[in-house]
Amino acid sequence: MSRAASHGLRLGLDATPLLGARTGIGRFAGALLSALNDDRAGDEQLVAAAFTLRGRRGLVVPPGVLVQARGFPARGLQAAWARTEFPPVELLTGGLDVFHATNFVLPPLRRARGVVTVHDLAFLRMTETVSTASARYRTLVPRSLRRASVVLTPSEAVADQVREAYGPTAPVLAVPHGVDAAWGDAQAPDAALRSRLGLPASYVLFVGTLEPRKDLATLLAAHRLVPDAPPLVLVGPPGWGEQVDVTGCVTPGYLDDGDLRPVVAGAAALVLPSRDEGFGLPLLEALAAGTPVVASDLPVLREVGGGHPTYAGVGDAEAFADALHAVLDRPGEPGPRRRHAATFTWARTAALHREAYAMALA
Repeated sequence: MSRAASHGLRLGLDATPLLGARTGIGRFAGALLSALNDDRAGDEQLVAAAFTLRGRRGLVVPPGVLVQARGFPARGLQAAWARTEFPPVELLTGGLDVFHATNFVLPPLRRARGVVTVHDLAFLRMTETVSTASARYRTLVPRSLRRASVVLTPSEAVADQVREAYGPTAPVLAVPHGVDAAWGDAQAPDAALRSRLGLPASYVLFVGTLEPRKDLATLLAAHRLVPDAPPLVLVGPPGWGEQVDVTGCVTPGYLDDGDLRPVVAGAAALVLPSRDEGFGLPLLEALAAGTPVVASDLPVLREVGGGHPTYAGVGDAEAFADALHAVLDRPGEPGPRRRHAATFTWARTAALHREAYAMALA
């Protein structure tokens, strides 16, 4: 959708993922909203909706974006949307032309056209690894697909999974995420940041929520198999499920982008041992920072990373150890990694989303 075609459009987005610590989906929603706002026509209205009991408290959006956030409990709304077509989203947001559900769940619609992003199918394919909240998607996502005029995924791999699992009547389009240009300028942490976070001089890095799908057990086992490997740093918020013993690891917790970028840029390698991913943003950001990457050999991670990461079999600690040893021994030049990542921009992501909104309205 061009700027001219978007004149007068009233576009709503689910901004609930922007509340609290912004992990993968929150970072996607925030970057998309900012990129759409940067390209907004003068009379286009962007509406950020938050479906939560806390309303708009803590919701930060770009200047010019209208916030519509009434104090409704998210679980109660989802329970209603799983069984009925009430309340329609316009009752909560006011009139809209298009509503984009950025996080799996498309509410009922009165007159607006609906677009929904399905980030992955872990709730269906790996039920034992997901949280209670994500398990509810088994009921909510099929209803969302039936309401949608367009379905979006962050990768072709997930698009294929959605088509195979559900066969939706709406078109399913893969729209990749972007990476902020600031990652290309990231430098290793200075002494003050190293001291504040307790970072060693050299380290192997993991970035992500500490939850079963990320397979930290394989990472820890692989790390123990690599002689003289630098210490392991685990960055990310606590998750759910059975927790692994991370004794001996540095665990600074969740980091905002200002701290995360230098931590990634200073790593000897980033390791992503996930059993399943929808996109793999930490992989792309590490490549943008010039950092070598070892990743699970998943179709989606090959789609995003191309030939730049070193891949290892899913759940194979010995293969990960061999790959990590090889990367630490010969890390390669950062330039090709950076150039590959630079082809993924949030401006392009926003432009492709605008095309999806135009398709929904057609």
